[in-house]
Amino acid sequence: MSSIHQDAVEVDLGGRTVAVPKGGLYDRYRMNTDLDEVARDPRVSSVDFFRRLPKTRVDSPIGATLTPNFYYRISTARLTMLARSRAIRARLPGELAPLEVAPGLGLISIMFFRYDVCDIDFYTEAAVGIAVRPARHGRLGFVDLVAALKNDHLDSYVLSLPVSTDIAQVRGHDGYGFPKWVTELDVDIDDSRTAARVANDAGGTDLSFSVVTPAQTAYPTGERVSTLTSYTSINGAWHSTLSQTNVLSAGSARFPRNVALQVGDGRMADDLRSLKPLKAVQLDVTTEGQLALHMPVPTSVKSRD
Repeated sequence: MSSIHQDAVEVDLGGRTVAVPKGGLYDRYRMNTDLDEVARDPRVSSVDFFRRLPKTRVDSPIGATLTPNFYYRISTARLTMLARSRAIRARLPGELAPLEVAPGLGLISIMFFRYDVCDIDFYTEAAVGIAVRPARHGRLGFVDLVAALKNDHLDSYVLSLPVSTDIAQVRGHDGYGFPKWVTELDVDIDDSRTAARVANDAGGTDLSFSVVTPAQTAYPTGERVSTLTSYTSINGAWHSTLSQTNVLSAGSARFPRNVALQVGDGRMADDLRSLKPLKAVQLDVTTEGQLALHMPVPTSVKSRD
């Protein structure tokens, strides 16, 4: 864990001590954030999306907590690529199967996140993920495929999920079962450029990414809400985690050009290489959005071995 600075306080998460910003949202509210206070933050367009999502207190591996975790101002980028199903299956648990867009071809992605205003304070995150079939479905239906590609609802399995703060790592790893670790991680997304860099243990580059931001379209709050279901195994039992994104400004580019992607040395780079990506097929960038991340719940997953 990182050392405690004068501008930080120690908090306990299920027996783990982490540092959080003194006077930050987590220090003051412990997940029960005052929405009226957030509404006064000039970085936050509105909190109406969250007023319709009541929080619930639940027991979890990190102790009693409130769910969902609210992210009031976020920006994200995702580069989706084709990869052969054989390479994807080699990295998936036997209970999960790749979402195929054609026989023998699946979808993988690298993702970058910047959380400017959040219940657990500012942090950045990156991911290497695999699009999978909905766990409770047998054969994939045409409706499932269309819904996934339209980005309305995706199901995923994540191989790498580095983050920039201790509280995000402990909550994500211990509470959600995600493969999270702390590293230096820069994500900058605006209307003109999208750039990110993930450092490895030696301070070099694990993965870096830079591209012109696609033209953005603004949406009224609540008009475009996409969902993502992520599958993780916690203490040997399968769980699903639902996240809901309130998209406020976003744009996409099919078969994006001039993508500067450096695959260096590190855990993310190794995971991406193992999937043997073939071609980038879509770039999605959200310059402004909001997120509700629910705690994982047990789920039934069919064995596909």
